[in-house]
Amino acid sequence: MFQRPQHLMTRFAQTRKVVFWEEPMPAPAGSPPTLSSKVCPDSGVIVATPQLPEGMDGEAREAALKGLLDAMLAGVEGTLLRWYYTPMMLPFSRHLAAACTVYDCMDELANFKFAPPELTILERELFDLADVVFTGGYSLWEAKRDRHPNVHPFPSSVDRAHFAKARLVREEPQDQASLPWPRLGFYGVVDERMDLDLLAALADARPEWSLVILGPVVKIDPETLPKRPNLHYLGGKTYDELPRYLGGWNVALMPFAINESTRFISPTKTPEYLSGGRPVVSTPIVDVVRHYGDLEAVKVAEDAPSFIEACDKALALSRLKGDWLKAVDSKLSTLSWDETFTRMNLEISRVLLAREQARNEAMSQGAGSSTLAAPAIRPAGRNKPFDYLIVGAGFAGSVLAERLTSQLGKRVLLVDRRPHVGGNAYDEKDAGGVLMHKYGPHIFHTNSEEVFRYLSQFTRWRPYEHRVLACVRGGLHVPMPINRTTLNMLYGVNLQTEADAEAFLASRAEPVEKIRTSEDVVISQVGRELYEMFFRGYTRKQWGMDPSELDKAVTARVPTRTNTDDRYFTDKFQAMPLDGYTRMFENMVDQKGVTLQLGVEYEDVRDEADFDRLIFTGPIDEYFDHRYGKLPYRSLRFQHETLDQPWFQPVAVVNYPNEETPYTRVSEYKHMTGQQCDKTTITYEHPSAEGDPYYPVPRPENQALYKKYEALALETPEVHFVGRLATYRYYNMDQVTGQALATFRRIAEREGRTVIQAQTAAQAIAAN
Repeated sequence: MFQRPQHLMTRFAQTRKVVFWEEPMPAPAGSPPTLSSKVCPDSGVIVATPQLPEGMDGEAREAALKGLLDAMLAGVEGTLLRWYYTPMMLPFSRHLAAACTVYDCMDELANFKFAPPELTILERELFDLADVVFTGGYSLWEAKRDRHPNVHPFPSSVDRAHFAKARLVREEPQDQASLPWPRLGFYGVVDERMDLDLLAALADARPEWSLVILGPVVKIDPETLPKRPNLHYLGGKTYDELPRYLGGWNVALMPFAINESTRFISPTKTPEYLSGGRPVVSTPIVDVVRHYGDLEAVKVAEDAPSFIEACDKALALSRLKGDWLKAVDSKLSTLSWDETFTRMNLEISRVLLAREQARNEAMSQGAGSSTLAAPAIRPAGRNKPFDYLIVGAGFAGSVLAERLTSQLGKRVLLVDRRPHVGGNAYDEKDAGGVLMHKYGPHIFHTNSEEVFRYLSQFTRWRPYEHRVLACVRGGLHVPMPINRTTLNMLYGVNLQTEADAEAFLASRAEPVEKIRTSEDVVISQVGRELYEMFFRGYTRKQWGMDPSELDKAVTARVPTRTNTDDRYFTDKFQAMPLDGYTRMFENMVDQKGVTLQLGVEYEDVRDEADFDRLIFTGPIDEYFDHRYGKLPYRSLRFQHETLDQPWFQPVAVVNYPNEETPYTRVSEYKHMTGQQCDKTTITYEHPSAEGDPYYPVPRPENQALYKKYEALALETPEVHFVGRLATYRYYNMDQVTGQALATFRRIAEREGRTVIQAQTAAQAIAAN
């Protein structure tokens, strides 16, 4: 198989010398230990395979392996990185002086059949030695994250182009070509993780189907495999052969047993099967359900009857080409081994940089040494003193981390539960090469010269004025916010001046004695017809309640104009970061005093890290353990699609206020970024009551509840609560930045420090 180790090491070998140390092979008893090596011609990875005489006891075995390893490394110069896929390699390599030690924990190995009894002890030692830990999925990350302060989830990715060949198969492998249709298949290791009883039940229930099993039989007796006329075990196949076999199946199977050995697996074959355009039927593996359970193409079943029924449905689906396959491609569009490699490499680089900084600091203090200083990212159980722990690497946390380190020389530990910086403003290139916003469109606009000047230190800008259309009356696209053009298009009138538009709206407006709600705001300005056309359905979808139940501030954010200005915003500064938001955030936190840890929870670090003060940008009710109950939020579900066409819609965002349409708006990112490419990416936004907190629900009782938490915050002066979630307010990006800068000034003033404003010239909003 060519999976995670091969994909990653091939990429590391482009810039580093990579030696992949294999499990020892047996040699005749009495022969000396030897080491053979070969260079993979396509990647340059050196594969080293030790041969040890049979019958060697444990101590002699480890001593022999240590001697072979030292001899191989004797002539190697440069910085050494240790990368472990199993703790069992630790005994003969723990002595190596490495600048960084990585544990890529792919599974809960101790749960596997015939796992060595010492594995658990060695893994505990490896966690203590490792500078950074990667896990093979989110379930495993949840199980391991309290074991180390620098753990990051990296579900296995997929080589989509390789497995997409299955969609174009014309000539099948000889041993499969003669099997009757329909065909359902599995490839992978056949071991204790496969539910053999389920496989037999499926074969018995559908004798007319061909069930194809590819892969070696390991750790179980081949004689125990169910034997049926329609069960075909074709043995192991090469990575290059897999798409040809997959292309000859109607449905791909994952009949995993639900036991300790499968509790934390995140099967790579899931995205591989889907890349090949095949529906998947799986037992309820947690990470399969978590990441792919929302796809029509992935059927999950708990027992034999439901598994057979799911196969029936998947087989019917396989004969249809349409929306299910588009949804699959959209789901897979952000999966890339290149992206996984880049993010892993970034975490390693942070460790190396932190070590270098620690060594330089020690030398500058007269404590120079020829040995490497301890890493800034400490193994579990060790502490490093920080002046500040900042929770959340969005705008509020990142701005404060940069200011405190660059202006006051503070040492800051910046953590975020997500595996990236930037919070909701995070952007990335998808599989189609389109720079897209993972959490929906983020448009920068501000009237604050201070905020714009500050952010200009970390990015160049692209001029961009945001425009939005609303789809009403069955397909008519009109400017939003409502302006004179909107009225002329809707009513077939010819309003020429602002006075004309004012008079027209006044004739439709309905008097409201006292404006209390969002409904009151709109009806008093434009009347009930426009209110129902543009606001009522959209608001009901967005907030899950009628505008008459919401504070007047909700719809007051969207003005009504009497001119023909069709820009959504009218701020002095309107632009987009030229290289994207993520690059801007990376530049912002790239400071000497910042230690960044991603993919970790606040609870994971608060007891391990040694810090003086806390800046908290997460939900304030979460900080206080929901003492008075949870603060209500609305969330969003994003449906991303990459389309094989240059454009999808005329502007960046089209709103769909009709209540019958399940989403509120569709965004197309190339309008915002100015990117030129043959494909385009769009996002459908579906409001939700469940999920990440995005929008505080503006109702009086919610504000009253927040005030209770605000009182607790005032009684906790050692903690600064900054940002949207920490202050339960809907802030724009520039407002959060301004709040963070104001917080920094108060901190500096309390310390008697003079704040030097950023003196970089206010850059014009111009392209590169």
